[in-house]
Amino acid sequence: MRMQQITRRPFIRNVFTVASGTAVAQAVGMAFAPFITRLYGPEAFGLQGLFVSVVSLLSIIAALGYPTAIVLPKSDADALGLAKLSIAIGFLTALFTTVALVFFGVDLLKLLNAEAISSFLFLIPFAMVIWVLSSVLSQWLIRKKAYQLTSRFSVFTTLLLNSAKTAMGVLAPSALVLIVTNVAGSLIGTVLTFFGWKRFVKERGEEQEATAPPATFLQLATRHKDFPLLRTPQNLINAFSQNLPVLLLASYFGASASGQYTIALSVLALPANLIGASVMAVFYPRITEAIHNGENARSLIVRATIGMAVIGALPYLLVMVAGPFLFASIFGQEWRTAGVYAQWLSIWLFLQYINKPAVSAIPALRLQGGLLIYEFFSTVTKIFALWMGFSIYGNAVVSVALFSLFGIVAYVWLILWVVYRSGKLPAENAIG
Repeated sequence: MRMQQITRRPFIRNVFTVASGTAVAQAVGMAFAPFITRLYGPEAFGLQGLFVSVVSLLSIIAALGYPTAIVLPKSDADALGLAKLSIAIGFLTALFTTVALVFFGVDLLKLLNAEAISSFLFLIPFAMVIWVLSSVLSQWLIRKKAYQLTSRFSVFTTLLLNSAKTAMGVLAPSALVLIVTNVAGSLIGTVLTFFGWKRFVKERGEEQEATAPPATFLQLATRHKDFPLLRTPQNLINAFSQNLPVLLLASYFGASASGQYTIALSVLALPANLIGASVMAVFYPRITEAIHNGENARSLIVRATIGMAVIGALPYLLVMVAGPFLFASIFGQEWRTAGVYAQWLSIWLFLQYINKPAVSAIPALRLQGGLLIYEFFSTVTKIFALWMGFSIYGNAVVSVALFSLFGIVAYVWLILWVVYRSGKLPAENAIG
């Protein structure tokens, strides 16, 4: 009876809806993984990881953080205006990026220690545009609580993408194939989800666009200026910090070492993608609504964080104990080093997984300025950790271990800081 009451709660039900679809998608991905890793090898995955790292860094500034603001307005008209503003900025940014790559592309890649992907240079602006469109659509669906739609298409996209990687890997296994299939898969998934939403609206007889006149682009941009001024720099620093090991491992130890890290990170991200992202998708509008209504934000954050810790502890503990054996058995002996990386990364990524409620609450709590300061100091300490590993010890595993240990301290502080501030929120800081 108690379990039935819990599962009937809207928050739990919505998390389960998103997580169930994500779980199937992750299961599909894991089913293909042993074949794909054996077809391509560490070097191809290392180059793919470099490409993804560069794209993720540039995508942070592509729409200046405005897609994340789509959930916040009370008016659908203003939310739709933010969506259009995000897309317009995204296309302009991609255009400027293309021009910059024509004249300075090789030099920019050298600056990022990513010269190895110079052959894939002009896929970068295309991937940025897809990222913007996907982010806008994702935030709109979160706002409209269309969780079933999101789950359904994530499964289909994952199946299509991994099937293409496997088929092409049999014929011509290369980094180019991995990169092109990832970009094409993201595009197809975004297009299919968009048309799925249009059909969903038509079947329900609902209006996608609000009839009330929205604010102008300038008004919306000004009203949510904390996203480009505070959240975008924070996201950029965070992305740089997250991708730094991939860039530096490739620079110091070659694409193969970078590929080992990429696989370790992608496997350990599974619980975060399965449960963490699902909770974040549901918790973001929930905490926004709670603050609008004057509810106890601290209690919501603490309960969600503890619940995630209880649910997600087992897989991370398993990897921490038996990482090398698991990776060698599942992906092949050449991926054993990835298992060693995974052992060190497991606690750090566990904390990254359980901090999702705290991070979701930051925009609604108006703590983005503090988050930017935190991100700066956190990244500086991680750079110092990697520098010690590379320069003093000259060892890739030691570098990853130090990076993880410094990251653990930073995430513990972040969670405690948000929980503390959520109980001390002045009225003028709450969202309006």
